[in-house]
Amino acid sequence: MADTLHLQIVTPDKLLVRDDADQVQIPGKSGYLGILPGHAPLITALMLGEISYSHAGATHYFAVAWGFAEVLPDKVTILADSAERAEDIDVKRAQEAKARAEEALRQAAPDLDYDAVQYALRRAEVRLEVAARAGHTAAAH
Repeated sequence: MADTLHLQIVTPDKLLVRDDADQVQIPGKSGYLGILPGHAPLITALMLGEISYSHAGATHYFAVAWGFAEVLPDKVTILADSAERAEDIDVKRAQEAKARAEEALRQAAPDLDYDAVQYALRRAEVRLEVAARAGHTAAAH
């Protein structure tokens, strides 16, 4: 059995990652999955959350929103609706999006699309958490 997995993270816009990984963590439909070399094959829907992978002592973090992951014993392919590296997250923009969503929830207008605002809030929180975890900034809560 191989000691590493081949990892690819692809969005509609670009190939974000093509690298080897010692382990991968993904936000699956039923919760986070830890993937090691030799993992049983599976396909899962991705939820809004964080992808992380480790290789050669370094851990890399990504914010992801929806998509699918195919896991094979020696390969993980992630097809994400959107994904961004921790270091590419615009923290100021994420903080502003979080504040807008929180304000919309406080106002609770009759025509509020509650699900859309909850999604925007959670997405902003994930982006801030991923950026903070990677040490690129402190997440504002």
